[in-house]
Amino acid sequence: MIIAVAGVAGTLGGSWLTQRASEGAKRREIALIRDHEEIRENLLLRRTCYVELNRDTRQFTTALSQFLHAMQERRVEEPDREKLDEAKRAHRDTYSQAQMIVPDDVLVPASEVNKALNRVYGQVKRLEREEPEPGETMAAAFQTQAEVWELLRTLRTVMRRDLGVAAVSDDASVNRPTQLADPRSGR
Repeated sequence: MIIAVAGVAGTLGGSWLTQRASEGAKRREIALIRDHEEIRENLLLRRTCYVELNRDTRQFTTALSQFLHAMQERRVEEPDREKLDEAKRAHRDTYSQAQMIVPDDVLVPASEVNKALNRVYGQVKRLEREEPEPGETMAAAFQTQAEVWELLRTLRTVMRRDLGVAAVSDDASVNRPTQLADPRSGR
């Protein structure tokens, strides 16, 4: 009788232990799947943010260039102002979103681009009002605006690297000095 009870207990205990081990393996598998899904969703969110940030910074830069050309070639009209302000708003909204999503190594160059664009925008608007600060001329505004493109290239490379799609040749451009001189600093 004792042998029979021990045999039944062993069989039941073995089944129970096997079931517990199987449940543990299943929990680990589910946790691993959740982790992979979270990583994939985070990557998708960053990718979407990077596409929008790249697009809106380029559109704002282009709008600044077009506005400068309008100031140089003819009288600026209300549609010119509206187009520039719309591009600025779109960039501001996208940059605000990026501040909450992107990692710090991407946020640093994004911040440099944002500061440079706002600096050029301020310069352009002061020139339009005919109230420039010392050293602010159309030529200086064109030069400062053109330098933003280099900052955009650096930002794009850093974003691509974060997504894992940057080529080795892209990395070389990240090491270039990109900070614009503040026109008030005399540099």
